[in-house]
Amino acid sequence: MNYASGIVGDRAHAEDVVQDAWLRLRAAAGRRQPDEPLGYLYRIVRNLAIDGLRRKTREARVFDPGIAADAELASSDAPSPESEAQGREELRLLREAMAELPDRTRVALEMHRFGGFKLREIAAHLGVSVTIAHELIATAVAHCRWRVRPSSR
Repeated sequence: MNYASGIVGDRAHAEDVVQDAWLRLRAAAGRRQPDEPLGYLYRIVRNLAIDGLRRKTREARVFDPGIAADAELASSDAPSPESEAQGREELRLLREAMAELPDRTRVALEMHRFGGFKLREIAAHLGVSVTIAHELIATAVAHCRWRVRPSSR
């Protein structure tokens, strides 16, 4: 019930979904016993709940197209135009911030964050101690954070 309710957002509708799922599981078990009956039941519940939400959206589209458009936009995995624009702006600011860093600091940051190198590998590449490599990366991250998110100053 809790699983179905979490998907459909309505306890009464979740009861209907679980009851229908249970009937389908029993019918399937009569033909052939599922290997994982509990997992199979959860899958049936999920599929029925999602199908119900899709049906509800289609019905809303027929009766009130404005509501359907809002529902589709809200359930979309795609970022909103505003968050896309904000992301592009943050990326631009990050590039500028990295360009402002001294070469050694920038290289340490790139190796650590983008290359996945360990501190000792970065230290060996730059010819510095592990402590200095750590300080370079911390300085670079702080600078980039300060430039990208000025409100955190």
